[in-house]
Amino acid sequence: MAIVHCQQVTRTYLVGKVEVPALRGVDLEVAAGEFTAIAGPSGSGKSTLLNIVGALDAPTSGRVEVIDRDLSQLGPRELAALRREKMGFIFQAYNLIPVLSAVENVEFILMVQGVSAAKRRPQALDILEKVGLADLAHRRPNELSGGQQQRVAVARAIVSRPKLILADEPTANLDSKTSGELIDLMLRLNNDEGMTFIFSSHDRLVLERSRRLLILRDGRIVQDNHQAA
Repeated sequence: MAIVHCQQVTRTYLVGKVEVPALRGVDLEVAAGEFTAIAGPSGSGKSTLLNIVGALDAPTSGRVEVIDRDLSQLGPRELAALRREKMGFIFQAYNLIPVLSAVENVEFILMVQGVSAAKRRPQALDILEKVGLADLAHRRPNELSGGQQQRVAVARAIVSRPKLILADEPTANLDSKTSGELIDLMLRLNNDEGMTFIFSSHDRLVLERSRRLLILRDGRIVQDNHQAA
């Protein structure tokens, strides 16, 4: 079953008076449970495609369906609810709230979703244990290493068991050992929980471990490789 379906998606930005095409007619179908990476040179459209799938940006033309919803038919509140309840996001800059502890950062998304305080804390602690940070749950981001902060970001993205997780260059600021550990963690979550992961990445470790590799160039998918699990 397709969890993402893009049909002839284009995205053009206006820079001054010049139109700059970022995506040029992308067709893409991603099945539930995939572990897919999107690679390509800088400016190829990777982040743009991820932002459109994540309903953070809208295409200039074309059709995008995510989790059985036609995004063009949803208003701002409905799009926000879809992102909040069905998707998880991991960014290279971590985007943690600096005044909150690790467990509070993870709890935050549950609070936004209306989960009671009594249920939030046990859920957040459980997921931090899964990512190997149970003993650092009460540290703030500035008391954690880059790899630990990214693990908190992963925990926050997955705590509500979303159907789709979008990760934009999630290992860009990490060393190779930490990157490998983080990718292995996400692979386990993909296997154990059935969560669908779509990455944009330059990282060889991400690309090698992905089960499907899409190559974007000049806003078009030029290669689509399914790799051995």
